[in-house]
Amino acid sequence: MAYSGKLLDLAQRRGHDIRVAIVGAGQMGHGFGCQVERMDGMQLALVVDVDVARIKSLFADIGSTDYVISDDKTELTQALLAGKPAGTTTIDFIAELPFDIVVEATGLPDVGARVAYSCLQAKKDVAVLNVEMDVTIGPLLHATAEKNGAIYTVCHGDEPIEAKVLVDFARDLKFEIIAAGKGKNNPFEPLSTPDTVRERATEKKMNPKMLCSFTDGSKTMIEMAALANTTGLQLSKRGMYGPPATIKTLQDVFALEKDGGVLDRAGVVDYCTGDVAPGVFVIIRTDTPYIKEEMHYLGMGTGPYFALYRPFHLASVEAPLSIARAVLDREASLYSPSLQAEVVSMAKKDLNPGDVIDGIGGYTIRGYADIATDAKRENLVPIGLMQNAVIKREIKVGEFISYDDVDLDEASQIVILRRLQDRLGLTYA
Repeated sequence: MAYSGKLLDLAQRRGHDIRVAIVGAGQMGHGFGCQVERMDGMQLALVVDVDVARIKSLFADIGSTDYVISDDKTELTQALLAGKPAGTTTIDFIAELPFDIVVEATGLPDVGARVAYSCLQAKKDVAVLNVEMDVTIGPLLHATAEKNGAIYTVCHGDEPIEAKVLVDFARDLKFEIIAAGKGKNNPFEPLSTPDTVRERATEKKMNPKMLCSFTDGSKTMIEMAALANTTGLQLSKRGMYGPPATIKTLQDVFALEKDGGVLDRAGVVDYCTGDVAPGVFVIIRTDTPYIKEEMHYLGMGTGPYFALYRPFHLASVEAPLSIARAVLDREASLYSPSLQAEVVSMAKKDLNPGDVIDGIGGYTIRGYADIATDAKRENLVPIGLMQNAVIKREIKVGEFISYDDVDLDEASQIVILRRLQDRLGLTYA
């Protein structure tokens, strides 16, 4: 990898550092912006957020005092071309501004869709910290990037990419992939709401909706669906197994049933609870006698199942590596050519006709991972499309929501783009 020197060389040739724009200056975006500014050859050029205070807070934390905050396109363009950092509260014309790559970090599927699609159409590179959007319209965004000679990538630092790195490593070494996944960080409270987690969120300096998306399981479902989609591995089953496991027992828990594990087949994605979090893992197998002996000699166990384990993921701190990879190598760290898995919508409370859905991490629904073809057969709605949807019939807590059950917000950009993705035949392999 060793991007530092290459970034500086590129900056010298261009006459300026890589101009990075970031949309969303919340917890993830703020951390990303701070890390970008530490890296030679990169500049945090533009910060976009609806809250001006968050923009100013980020600039303050990176020691920037000479910046422009405006919603005027001409003023922002002049500032960026002069090398002066800028901030704005609007995404209306973001694709027309002079930056090199935009990072979408809101976690809001519809905002992410507007930013990513418009910038890719303008032939600009796009990196996202918005897996919620990617599991909904990732194939369309990848195809749009390829058509326009741009890069679309999900950023390093989140579990799907770091698990994918282990999958790629194992495949290159010709090991059989039995399972890949992550340890779940937070206690599983499927009916949690922003209210039930508010105190914990305050202690962690988190948005309650973000924490709720962790505790109700939505985030884990979204991340593991992303891992399935990018690797081509299958979801283990609807909702996954999610067994308890430890670092020492991973290879035993995620073995095949005939060998004492939980899996009915090899080549799947799942997650576990226990001390594996915040790490990611891949379970591999070899029946080659000498390789098995070598793995045992190297302290990897007796086989035939072995666990490859990374004990951390550094979230926004390591995310800028994907910027370097996109700009220098013209490669995406993670993309999904089609969907192996969907994250569908399950009611967290009884819903009645006229109720309006508040989206991921809210009071009404949670995400539930499903095998994509099963979700299609049952006409289930991806959770990324559900913001502001209106319920048409009574739905009981724990029931899945189908397209027949709701009126979607047809003005939503992500709904429009998902309809396009489906029409183009990009959604399913």
